[in-house]
Amino acid sequence: MRAIAGIGLAALICGPALCQSATPPPPKAQVLTAGVWLIPGGIPARRQPDGNTVILRGPEGLVVMDTGRHPWHRQAILDFANDQDLAIVAIINSHWHLDHVSGDPALKAAYPASKLYASRAIDEALTGFLARSAADAEAYLASGQAPPETAEDIRGDIATTQAGEALKPDMAIAASGERTLAGINLRLNLAVDAATAGDVWIYDPASRIAAVGDLVTLPAPFFDTACPLGWKAALDQVWATPFVTLVPGHGPPLNRDQFALYRTAFHQVIDCAASARAKAECAAEWTKAVAPLLGPDPADARRAQGMTEYYVQVVLRANGGKSASCRSA
Repeated sequence: MRAIAGIGLAALICGPALCQSATPPPPKAQVLTAGVWLIPGGIPARRQPDGNTVILRGPEGLVVMDTGRHPWHRQAILDFANDQDLAIVAIINSHWHLDHVSGDPALKAAYPASKLYASRAIDEALTGFLARSAADAEAYLASGQAPPETAEDIRGDIATTQAGEALKPDMAIAASGERTLAGINLRLNLAVDAATAGDVWIYDPASRIAAVGDLVTLPAPFFDTACPLGWKAALDQVWATPFVTLVPGHGPPLNRDQFALYRTAFHQVIDCAASARAKAECAAEWTKAVAPLLGPDPADARRAQGMTEYYVQVVLRANGGKSASCRSA
């Protein structure tokens, strides 16, 4: 089955010993610093992932970056807004993968005045990658091989794709620049041909927090729709920003030293994928390099190894060093 927007790896990396409960409790907001929270994503067993959500509080309301996939994740965002007694004024999508955007319609319905900010990469994705993925997913469902929880998620992803107009931005990000959202002065950065054709990442000078979506993911880079050369350049741009804390699309927040480690390991895995070395060797090198960034559970290292082997062989080497979706050199 083709992965539906960077998220079809649950069957590859999950099993009873590797993932969380199939019915996880709703995620709780974690304070990153004054006025900034993280609602962490996750990969429940036999289900597809949710990406991380970052929420910033401004004098005019809340800014929400990325909205997850599952009902419990989007409800956690809505509950947080209710607890704060503040409206969601702006929604930012870092990219169009469904584990980061599927909650958009629910948040817009609850806060109709909110504006959605994203790149225009979603337009091509809806008629290309997402449409093809949905067709493959229909065939997988018809086979009867999907566990009930996986099947439920797949049906949800197909429905989200079919209603894809609701994922298009009200305010398209066509270039990097300063924006004031909810009274917060932010820099919204556009990375072209990186993890997707158009990745938006933000820097908040007041908190010195950078939220970068899937430009950084753990336990491995998600190369489903990636252009590695553009991705490398985007990581260089992130490094040039004076952040103190970096929030990835998946995984815990990183400090500058931890991000430097990730960036070096990313370059190494790209170089290894372009070599004649065995995929297991490339994956082992990655897993060893990022070990300080992984959790204490040995399952994290097994996920890193398995995911990286998959991406090196099935995505990068099968498509000349980039994903099949990448249009750049």
